[in-house]
Amino acid sequence: MTIQQVLLLLLLCMWLPHPCHTEMLFRRTPDLRPRSFAGRALGNDGKTIHRQKRGWMWNQFFLLEEYTGSDYQYVGKLHSDQDKGDGSLKYILSGDGAGTLFIIDEKTGDIHATRRIDREEKAFYTLRAQAINRRTLRPVEPESEFVIKIHDINDNEPTFPEEIYTASVPEMSVVGTSVVQVTATDADDPSYGNSARIIYSILQGQPYFSVEPETGIIRTALPNMNRENREQYQVVIQAKDMGGQMGGLSGTTTVNITLTDVNDNPPRFPQSTIHLRIPESSPVGTAIGSVKATDADTGKNAEVEYRIIDGDGTDMFDIVTQKDTQEGIITVRKPLDYETRRLYTLKVEAENTHVDPRFYYLGPFKDTVIVKISVEDVDEPPVFSRSSYLFEVHEDIELGTIIGTVMARDPDSASSPIRFSLDRHTDLDRIFNIHSGNGSIYTSKPLDREISQWHNLSVIAAEINNPKDTTRVPVYVRILDVNDNAPQFAVFYDTFVCENARAGQLIQTISAVDKDDPLGGQKFFFSLAAVNPNFTVQDNEDNTARILTRRNGFSRHEISTYLLPVVISDNDYPIQSSTGTLTIRVCACDSRGNMQSCSAEALLLPAGLSTGALVAILLCIIILLVIVVLFAALKRQRKKEPLILSKEDIRDNIVSYNDEGGGEEDTQAFDIGTLRNPAAIEDKKLRRDIIPETLFVPRRTPSAPDNTDVRDFINQRLKEHDTDPSAPPYDSLATYAYEGNDSIAESLSSLESGTTEGDQNYDYLREWGPRFNKLAEMYGGGESDKDTS
Repeated sequence: MTIQQVLLLLLLCMWLPHPCHTEMLFRRTPDLRPRSFAGRALGNDGKTIHRQKRGWMWNQFFLLEEYTGSDYQYVGKLHSDQDKGDGSLKYILSGDGAGTLFIIDEKTGDIHATRRIDREEKAFYTLRAQAINRRTLRPVEPESEFVIKIHDINDNEPTFPEEIYTASVPEMSVVGTSVVQVTATDADDPSYGNSARIIYSILQGQPYFSVEPETGIIRTALPNMNRENREQYQVVIQAKDMGGQMGGLSGTTTVNITLTDVNDNPPRFPQSTIHLRIPESSPVGTAIGSVKATDADTGKNAEVEYRIIDGDGTDMFDIVTQKDTQEGIITVRKPLDYETRRLYTLKVEAENTHVDPRFYYLGPFKDTVIVKISVEDVDEPPVFSRSSYLFEVHEDIELGTIIGTVMARDPDSASSPIRFSLDRHTDLDRIFNIHSGNGSIYTSKPLDREISQWHNLSVIAAEINNPKDTTRVPVYVRILDVNDNAPQFAVFYDTFVCENARAGQLIQTISAVDKDDPLGGQKFFFSLAAVNPNFTVQDNEDNTARILTRRNGFSRHEISTYLLPVVISDNDYPIQSSTGTLTIRVCACDSRGNMQSCSAEALLLPAGLSTGALVAILLCIIILLVIVVLFAALKRQRKKEPLILSKEDIRDNIVSYNDEGGGEEDTQAFDIGTLRNPAAIEDKKLRRDIIPETLFVPRRTPSAPDNTDVRDFINQRLKEHDTDPSAPPYDSLATYAYEGNDSIAESLSSLESGTTEGDQNYDYLREWGPRFNKLAEMYGGGESDKDTS
């Protein structure tokens, strides 16, 4: 137990009449003890029952928290006026903590606390007491309820909900400006003493800030605190209970205070004059350089707007404010010329866009700087006198005629000579040419407006001293029209006249076109080249004319076609004319003038044979030709016999497998007659496929009987050759005669086929694959046929 707690206990013992006193004072408690009374009631037997007075006696129970003694803490004593001190009564305790936290002496009624109690956990305990007779176990007093109240001591220090607070206040604030409020809590009983009465004080942060003792509100304590000088402050606040008196418990917290920015600083240029340079060839809009004014403020308070307020280059340059960098970008407004002016002076102003009226007294929130811009000389390309040229020329001019001249100069002070040339990509036909020295453009080929009315050229000008630096200019050449084309028929006319036509009948209306385009518009005149007895031309004076007949009746038998020359002329200067010939056919027409037939050969056809009949006859002929061609193709296809007519035709099957090797017919390697007639070995024959180097005298051996098996014969001959040193090593009989015993397919030789044909089984051919299916069917089928027969 601390010294503070001991002193507090002593004070409580002095103030309270009983909690710390060892003597027990007994008195009736009218609130908790049942009132004693005498009453009458009727029993079951009708007798009157008299109730005696009963009463509880105990002290008022109060208990100090945080008891640190070694013994159980005494709470108080329960006593009934029926207790004679002979131990006949038994006290029973129930309720909150009964039996665990609170225990009672059954004989005396003394109540003790078994452990230390914290009021902050629970401020009071409600219990129930009863006294019973030990022998009868019957209650002598009714069960009564009482409360043990825990008296508080100052055992909890004030605490803040946050260990570190963050707050802000605008800079330049007046004294007493509220920053933030901090509040501490104390778990002690606020209704008992000063244990929970908190007083706030500042331990760190003076003299800049102060705190109100009762409320915990932190306020500014100095005027005109400048963020630019110091932005962060750390303030430590203490909360102390017991009204801040000595011995009270305390807790602290930290408050980080930031001064927020206000616009209390004007922009300032770091220097009074800025020098910039730019080549004279820089195009309009080129950035020359930047200027920047510094502002000690931040955010929108540091935003600056730049503008040119004075100078001799206000019309030549612009300035644009770059928002992200707060710079003023100076750009070219008009083309520069070193030869005209070499130095410009500008006065640029920077001003805050958000000015706080409270700080007007600090002065104007703007600043100015002088910007000097030097124009540097560069070797500029030639400059044409115009941005484009337009020349007009008639199409009938002579070759070499100058149609116009372009002019260019060197803007530099050196004034270098200029050389001109044509971009041939704009004049692929090389119709024009240019004089390289003076820029005169002339024709090199004839012009024709009807082919191309416009020519778009590009002329290149380059300095002779620096030919890589060039300039281009467009030149538009318009070709003017000259009346050099004669009018012609507008379309091809298919004209006919009916045999029954009358004089003056209209048979055709004609018109003309002209490639020329005169200023007054097209005007054509029509006439006949010579007087014609059959037809005439009537000019309608609207660039059309009518062809009329001059007599009645025309005959196809006499003349089937007439040629009518028509002269067409225009009215421009010089007059152009041409002669067009109309071909007029004589045709048979109906009564309405509709053409029926114009060909003279049509009269030779039968009268009843129309065009539809001719078409039908032609179709029939085509169909007959198609049928004949199909019949011939089918007949030719039937003549082709298949490779195998039937599965029973063995000869054709053998022919189709002619790549299998010789068998008995192979007489190039050995003589099969030797196997059939062993006696023939007496007349030894040499191999016909290999020429032996040395001839040996043949050894005569006894002949084998005719019925000797071929196998035995071969083994005998093989043995003889193995032991005969004169036998050649290229005996073909040893190579082809016998295949051995280890072959899965056994012998394929046909030497024994004549005697063992009926004993062989050819079913194994089916296991060799699809290529041997035909042989399996031939031999297997034959065997089955033989069995069935």
